[in-house]
Amino acid sequence: MSVDGNWKVTVQTPMGPQDSTIAFKSEGNTLTGTQFAPNGGSADIQDGQVNGNQVSWNARITKPFPLTIEFNGTVDGDTMSGKVKFGMMGSGSFSGTKV
Repeated sequence: MSVDGNWKVTVQTPMGPQDSTIAFKSEGNTLTGTQFAPNGGSADIQDGQVNGNQVSWNARITKPFPLTIEFNGTVDGDTMSGKVKFGMMGSGSFSGTKV
C-alpha cells in the first residue's frame, strides 16, 4: 500500500469542513508533498513520516491566521483517515480519498 499520489482531503475544523488536495511522495520513512487549497494557495508539507500504513505530517497555514496543523492518520488502500491538532485551537479529524 502506498501513500504516493494525489489525495483529496477534508479536515473537520471548528470553522466547518475544509477541503484541499495533497500530492504525496514517500521515500523510505520520509513523506514529502504539497498541499493545495481551493483558493489556489499551496504549501509544502513538513516533518512527514510513513511507518507501514501510519502517516503523519504538518501543514502551516496563514489564513485565517498563522497556524501549524498536525496530521496523524492511517492509510487503508485508497482511503485515509485520522486526527488533526490545531495547536491551542483544539483538535478534529480528517479523511481522504486517492484521486
